[in-house]
Amino acid sequence: NCSNIGANTVTLTVNDGHGNTSTCTPTVTVADNIPPTVTCKNITAYLNGSGSVTITPADVYNNGSDNCGTVNPVSVTPNTFNCTNIGANTVTLTVNDGHGNTSTCTSTVTVADNTPPAITCKNITVYLNGSGSASITPADVYNSGSDNCGTVNLVSVTPNTFNCSNLGANTVTLTVND
Repeated sequence: NCSNIGANTVTLTVNDGHGNTSTCTPTVTVADNIPPTVTCKNITAYLNGSGSVTITPADVYNNGSDNCGTVNPVSVTPNTFNCTNIGANTVTLTVNDGHGNTSTCTSTVTVADNTPPAITCKNITVYLNGSGSASITPADVYNSGSDNCGTVNLVSVTPNTFNCSNLGANTVTLTVND
């Protein structure tokens, strides 16, 4: 059985039917040549602030079994992703049973970017026109920005119109996306 994997010395005894016996001690090598079974699981991997993520074999290993050993997740390929991999990616998990037998399964790794862009705003002074009003655009208060996987797109600034009742400092909110 599985506890006998490897070299085993056995004794063979024969007789000639007249009470005479002889023995010999051959070595019987027990081998496990049945690969383990394995199932993978699909995951979502989120890119970090640098636009990359690395997964481990354990991340996509769901379960497995083996006739004579334990299922050991060994590798997953590919295991690193960046901004060009956003969306569904197929990976292959390889496992072994400790006796030289391997199996594989595939999994879907959905790479996602949930890191918002970083921006800095700038203070500005606007002057009311002859009608007592002024308006601003997102570009007026945008100073700089960066994103791990894209470009900074200016969306809105709120409020963006002012009149005589707004004289003095006013706080506005700049919204951007990547």
